[in-house]
Amino acid sequence: MGDRSCDQVRVRVPATSANLGPGFDAFGLALSLYDELVVTPGGSGVTVHVTGAGADDVPLDESHLVVRSIRTGLEALGVSLPGFTLRCENRIPHGRGLGSSSAAIVGGLAAAFGLAGEPMDRERLLRLANELEGHPDNVAAAVYGGFTVAWLDGPVSNQPGGKAVRLDPSEGLGTVVYVPANRVLTKEARGLLPNAVPHGDAAANAGKAALLVVAMTQRPDLLLTATEDRLHQEFREPAMPESLALVHKLRGSGLAATVSGAGPTVIVLGSAACPPAPDGWERHDLRIDPVGVQVWSMEAG
Repeated sequence: MGDRSCDQVRVRVPATSANLGPGFDAFGLALSLYDELVVTPGGSGVTVHVTGAGADDVPLDESHLVVRSIRTGLEALGVSLPGFTLRCENRIPHGRGLGSSSAAIVGGLAAAFGLAGEPMDRERLLRLANELEGHPDNVAAAVYGGFTVAWLDGPVSNQPGGKAVRLDPSEGLGTVVYVPANRVLTKEARGLLPNAVPHGDAAANAGKAALLVVAMTQRPDLLLTATEDRLHQEFREPAMPESLALVHKLRGSGLAATVSGAGPTVIVLGSAACPPAPDGWERHDLRIDPVGVQVWSMEAG
């Protein structure tokens, strides 16, 4: 790496919400809640410091997800870095459906570009992130910012790569997220989904997903109708009954509420007035992040 080993790299990566109702495993939205990473090369092995969300729960060694992602990125870029210090300031809640693992993966990969002295290639970053995460919806929004539509390119048997397009949300479109104290594991939430759904439900979701693209970018007045879902949310109710109850209550008041990702966070799309958080929940009024992950290189010290 030459003199680049003296550089310190700082990364800021946004929280994300996926699905947004009917866009299961496809739609993503970047939010103005951020994890920040600082990576300082030097020595051998890794030293990890974590403050904020999940600080007491994550490993502080090579198994840390950000560390693994940095290593993956450096390997892909053909760069060797024996050791570094990683400092994480986490604001994205863990296990709540706001893309904390995607932020760790995208943040680590972006840091690798900075450490290698390479300009960040977002298309390549997305492919690498999809390989680590296993699905591209959250990572796409974290990479590109804004509102994203993601898909897998190529047959399943051929290790398809993650692809995405970024769209500009309607001007002034905001969000409110309601975050409960309890977690729900994505694996647990996915395990509740049926292997097949009726053709009518699939057709209804396809239409609402197409409408949601229009609602998000041009017609926010259509958000309530466009966020209707028949593929995943109701099936997940056993894992998060309070979340589904809140979704139903908010939608009954005319608000475009959905489960955020695999839950249990609930997100409201649009600028309408939202009620306070239920007891034991936190409410965050968030903007849509327009740029996605960002990287800065600087001299250490």
